[in-house]
Amino acid sequence: MLRIVTDTGSDITTLGAGALGMESLQLDIKFDEFNYDIRNDLDFTVFYDNLVKAKKLPTTSQVNPGQYLEIFNDAKAKGDEVLVITLSSGLSGTYQSAIMALAECEYEGITVVDSKQAIISQRVLAEQAVKMRDEGKSRGEIEQFVLGLRDRLVVCGMLDTLTYLKKGGRVPPAMALIGNALKVKPVVILKDSKLEPLDKVRGLQAGKRAMWDQFEKDGYDENWPVYFGHTNFEARGIEFMNETIEKYGLNKDKCIMYPIGGVIGTHLGPGGLIIGYVKK
Repeated sequence: MLRIVTDTGSDITTLGAGALGMESLQLDIKFDEFNYDIRNDLDFTVFYDNLVKAKKLPTTSQVNPGQYLEIFNDAKAKGDEVLVITLSSGLSGTYQSAIMALAECEYEGITVVDSKQAIISQRVLAEQAVKMRDEGKSRGEIEQFVLGLRDRLVVCGMLDTLTYLKKGGRVPPAMALIGNALKVKPVVILKDSKLEPLDKVRGLQAGKRAMWDQFEKDGYDENWPVYFGHTNFEARGIEFMNETIEKYGLNKDKCIMYPIGGVIGTHLGPGGLIIGYVKK
């Protein structure tokens, strides 16, 4: 048996992972008063409700080596194989935790892959691994495919507000105040394993255009879906998806919408939009 393991950096919840035939380990998200768990998609709304009320950002911490070691030792005892696809090493120490556990377990039936991705694009890699496993592909075949796909995945997003960058100390309070008054919308892209600024525009439509410009620049592989996401604003996410479908003549049946959870949503804040795709 081949076990596929990812983490909640992919926004695959604990219950969602079970339904998909994989395992998803939780990155801890801690508000002052309590720890926030990611069991199902309804917990995403609870997270954003608490994020809006919080005076400071919650802290997030990586999956620890012990969580991986428990799975690895269990697989070793049962003779199972394991393929782990982690949140980008540029965003979290989760990949390193898995490598530490692998060294301690000393079992050759385990492969650990740094997704170099997050949220939607990490999810794509994990779900593709499950699909290939269920088709009878070997651990090595899946690893090689995932590594090739990883470098063709693009995900970028628009923040609705500078408030959460201010809370995280990434922009000064005065800049956030002025930026919000001017309706500045930062646009970011996951590049070289890290979130990087792509553009800074004024207004919602300008933010969408910045993401469309990147989409056009890269070109997309029509054999793959185009993925969309939102941070606790489904109606805005659906509107963006439908506008993109109409603008580029996309196949509606190959466009998929996902909610974005707290691991990355902590920094994006509510009201954000995401687009993800596979480059040609």
